Amino acid sequence: MTKRRFGKRPCFAMMMAVALAAPSAWAQKAEPESAPAKAGKPINAGDVLSGELSAMKVRAGKRGTKINSFQVTSAPRRLPPPNGLCNLETGPETFQLITNSDAQATQLKGFVGKEISVKVDEIACAQDAGQMSEAVVTKWSVVTKH
Repeated sequence: MTKRRFGKRPCFAMMMAVALAAPSAWAQKAEPESAPAKAGKPINAGDVLSGELSAMKVRAGKRGTKINSFQVTSAPRRLPPPNGLCNLETGPETFQLITNSDAQATQLKGFVGKEISVKVDEIACAQDAGQMSEAVVTKWSVVTKH
């Protein structure tokens, strides 16, 4: 029933896994303990938020219609009280832009994948399960450079 080579392949696979995983484990131990992450600078109403704009399609409403949603990825920023850090150590890094009209959505489509600056008028922490970002910007306007 048993063969002469029985167990050699699983043993070889285990040795390879250990050999490949060991250097990464040693590298993790060798890194010095870094200082605790500091919270980003605060962002208030009227401040400018800059970062890369990305677009996502999310389902909304009762029938689950797909709508475009836009997200800005930026450096960590603190939100004004009562939101604070949004239960994060450094503050949110992703900000979802809520579009109130088709004109705003059309305006943002041209900036997808590029750096964008947005003047923030209202911002809050994400509360709903469907929100893809850590913070939500409900009122905003695009800042253009002349």
